[in-house]
Amino acid sequence: MHQNYTTEQIQLALGAHRLQGGRPGAVSRLLLDSRQLQSPEDAIFFAIQGPHHDGHDYVTALYGKGVRHFVVSRDVDLSVLPEANVWLCDNTVQCLQRLAAHHRQRFDIPIIGITGSNGKTIVKEWLFQLLHLDYRIARSPKSFNSQVGVPLSVWQLQPEHQLGIFEAGISRMGEMEKLAPVIRCNIGLFTNIGQAHKEGFPSIEEKIDQKLRLFEFADIILYCRDDERV
Repeated sequence: MHQNYTTEQIQLALGAHRLQGGRPGAVSRLLLDSRQLQSPEDAIFFAIQGPHHDGHDYVTALYGKGVRHFVVSRDVDLSVLPEANVWLCDNTVQCLQRLAAHHRQRFDIPIIGITGSNGKTIVKEWLFQLLHLDYRIARSPKSFNSQVGVPLSVWQLQPEHQLGIFEAGISRMGEMEKLAPVIRCNIGLFTNIGQAHKEGFPSIEEKIDQKLRLFEFADIILYCRDDERV
């Protein structure tokens, strides 16, 4: 059972303008894709705008299916959402990250953060296989290491967990600064540096610097000494 958040706690974590206060409720599920709706009564839907889809187009339909908590980045027709709690923010992805970062701070357990140009997912899975018999572990599903994937991964943390293993990937400047407080790792692991996403950085040195920002809160950092650039 996932930890629940009241609407007041959601408001505090999001720091967003509350367009409408609806029926009080509890949130335990993050919903980004309307097709993945499972438990509408405890879901909060983040209306994310992408190159091909706009989550705002699904708000009314999701309300009809029972969802009562929404985070939006533009005005929606509140008249068709009479019982909904609706928050307005500039960027719904950043609101998602803030909520996940708030959730992360509830847990005083070791968190391993993994980044690098290659090998993040396989190293994460190796660590899980080595440690899962001794620790109850929360870890990134598959290769969930993006601006959206990281908060979804960290949201899995529960009181029974003793260790978290999460990966973070970036493709341009400024992205890791948003992910670091979400993972807030105290153990950092840097796999390697390569040519992946090189077009998003002015130089290889800047790319390394950006990736290392994941370890802002780390007490221990593991990396390959053979690469003098790192």
